[in-house]
Amino acid sequence: MPHFMPWSALFLAAAMLWPPATRRWSLVPLAAAWAWALVDGVADPVALAAPALLGLAAVLVLRSHGKAAHAAGHALFLVLAMLLFLHWLPGFHNLQVIAPAPMSPGAAPFGMYLNLDKPLVAFWVVLALAPPMAAANARLTLQAALLACAAAVAACMGLALALDVVEWAPKWPASGWIWLINNALLVTLAEEALFRGYVQQRLAACWRGRAWGGWAALAVAAALFGLAHYAGGWQWMLLAGVAGAAYGVAYRYGGLAAAVLAHLGLNAAHFGLFTYPMRAAL
Repeated sequence: MPHFMPWSALFLAAAMLWPPATRRWSLVPLAAAWAWALVDGVADPVALAAPALLGLAAVLVLRSHGKAAHAAGHALFLVLAMLLFLHWLPGFHNLQVIAPAPMSPGAAPFGMYLNLDKPLVAFWVVLALAPPMAAANARLTLQAALLACAAAVAACMGLALALDVVEWAPKWPASGWIWLINNALLVTLAEEALFRGYVQQRLAACWRGRAWGGWAALAVAAALFGLAHYAGGWQWMLLAGVAGAAYGVAYRYGGLAAAVLAHLGLNAAHFGLFTYPMRAAL
């Protein structure tokens, strides 16, 4: 139980990112999560380099007046984001909450960690760059999320069945609830913050004066999201690219909340109704 405490605080911090009134205060439970992690040995002191360098990147992006320093801040963030997503920075001892095992007959083994490193990317993007968190009203946000989710489930799971990477396998294991909480509060938030809130948003801003700019930004972010799933093979990169396009549409019309909800909806449908993560034969 003591080792779970850092992530209980991290879950709270992630939830506090959404309401504007609590967004800045999310740093308080985030700091508590890190303090607990250091005390419990979940993180070593060297891991503090990650938030420190992210802080430097934020200063360069937000406070610098020179183009070179501004570009250096973005470059530093992108390098850190890649290292944090790949869990390549030292000092982190993320908690394994699901031991690797097949979740249904014929499935490849699946295990899951609660990560302290990867969510830092979401906090940086939301707090430093303030991407659109939602549409003009809740109805538009929910509408964008539901339509994008429905399209993603139909396209991605239909294609996955056609490629024979998954089978129909309805289930909800006991570990499903911690999987769902982690996906809802940390995984989808971090991934959508980086690929939609940062990549798509930055490219759309760069190409704002061009008629094709917004859609090109969406396509590039979706392609990069697909490439980020290289470990699963070409099928998984293709499926992730298609899913990324749906999330990009959700983001364009409903903000980050719509993209996260669409992403969570597809992940939940995949987890609960089909082979997860994929068939072992591949």
